[in-house]
Amino acid sequence: MIFDLVDITLLVFLAITALAVIRLDNLFAVVMLLGIFSLISAVLYVNLDAVDVAFTEAAVGAGISTVLMLGTLALTGSMEQKPQRWSPIPLAVVVLTGAALIYGTFDMPNYGDPDAPIHKHVADRYIEKSGEEVGPPNIVTSVLASYRGFDTLGEVVVVFTAGVGVLTLLGHGHLSRRKRHREEDEIEREATELGLDESDIERLEEEDI
Repeated sequence: MIFDLVDITLLVFLAITALAVIRLDNLFAVVMLLGIFSLISAVLYVNLDAVDVAFTEAAVGAGISTVLMLGTLALTGSMEQKPQRWSPIPLAVVVLTGAALIYGTFDMPNYGDPDAPIHKHVADRYIEKSGEEVGPPNIVTSVLASYRGFDTLGEVVVVFTAGVGVLTLLGHGHLSRRKRHREEDEIEREATELGLDESDIERLEEEDI
């Protein structure tokens, strides 16, 4: 009963944090709240006895992702730019995806059901046979490195790809900013040589853009 109350409380905190993320325009505050969201999720995973998933969520979600997003904000800006036109397509995609995920939960066993497949053969086999079949004394290590080896490899590939993508975007943004500053310096230098004032320089920059 106590664990159920803790789970419900954590889910409420997650919902409140998600709503705050949607409503805020300050991207720095959004990044901080996303880190809090990941930490709450990690606590929830620990309470559900999924310690390995909690470690991953805390390290990647609250750690690496937060650092990468803060680095991105340093090269862009801390305030969200509102789109000129509202489009219903993103909302429709989110609603359809959420509906599909909820529909997929109907086939899952009830929470804590002792007759669930994981309690019938999988967990017992991991506990009794992992030391003999895999070797490491830690069962979680055996599951991640052997029984779920391909799953773990897929997670590593996803994290690596995301990291490379973010670093590529950061590098492209840094180069674009340097190029823009260099072009502005060239315009100012040429305008100074021609004896133009600041209004003429601004007009030349707008025409160049």
